[in-house]
Amino acid sequence: MYTPDIPQIGDKVIILFPDYVSEKAGKVCGREKISEDPMRDRWLIEISSDNFVVSLYSHEFRVVR
Repeated sequence: MYTPDIPQIGDKVIILFPDYVSEKAGKVCGREKISEDPMRDRWLIEISSDNFVVSLYSHEFRVVR
């Protein structure tokens, strides 16, 4: 059975979507916490080459560790 990698702080990732940041490398900064919803699956990803942070769902990036 396939179990997706659970991102960890500091993991290196390749962004798949959205188009304006696709194929860029980034680093996981942590899970986004806006509410107490445990099903929320958004992660803060730092894109060092562009010096900014994006909030992405886990299916929008791939962990490359």
